Amino acid sequence: MLLALDIGNTNIVVGVFEGHDLLHSWRLSTLRQRTADEMGIWVIQLFSHGGLDVNAVDGVVMASVVPTLTRPTLEMAKRYFGHTPLVVDGGAKTGMPVLYEAPAEVGADRIVNGVAAFERHGTVGGRPRALVVVDFGTATTFDAITSRGEYLGGVICPGVTISADALFERAARLPRVDVRKPAAVIGRTTVGSMQSGLFYGYVGLVEGIVERIKRELGSPAGCVATGGLAEMIAPETAAIEAVDRDLTLHGLRIIWDRNRG
Repeated sequence: MLLALDIGNTNIVVGVFEGHDLLHSWRLSTLRQRTADEMGIWVIQLFSHGGLDVNAVDGVVMASVVPTLTRPTLEMAKRYFGHTPLVVDGGAKTGMPVLYEAPAEVGADRIVNGVAAFERHGTVGGRPRALVVVDFGTATTFDAITSRGEYLGGVICPGVTISADALFERAARLPRVDVRKPAAVIGRTTVGSMQSGLFYGYVGLVEGIVERIKRELGSPAGCVATGGLAEMIAPETAAIEAVDRDLTLHGLRIIWDRNRG
């Protein structure tokens, strides 16, 4: 079995694979002060809940965009699972050329998503195609993958939750609201108006940016989405053709396989 860990700014996603099959996945809040022992006990409890044998794990792969949690996670994997993790960063063999002007600046999660998206969604009728990958995380990111499987670049926007928090913090008379689809675009209350702006504002943002990226790619391209709000936003726009909830975990598994040869 393979233990895959995706450490993001908002959530830590834990996945367990047997071969290519994802047996279990869990999403928990990111707490930057966790120690290696806290994380070890936490993951072992997840294994127990899922009826999995800790001793059956024969490899660990991880990607982290939270530096304060990278070392504790490495220590946890060694101490509780007896394996040194493959860390997906500039030194890992991803199989995806990065055309960024400064490749080291690209977040590991974005490369992992690109690898998984191209492997799982990058072929139609036996022919490769370009892709746009949208990740609704702490930030909303758009990544452009060429039809040759190259990471070209992308767009980084404030996430939906960040925008909602900014409205509450910077406007004295506006309340804090949950991000959800409102009953109508035209709000008849302050909360309804804010929810409409947040929800349909991001629908419009996705449609506009995806269309512009596709034009710059210059070839027919698909679009796949992942992240916490993907399943809420995707049904409202034809710009997104598929939602892949566990895209990052599958990318970690694919990169693990490539590094194992």
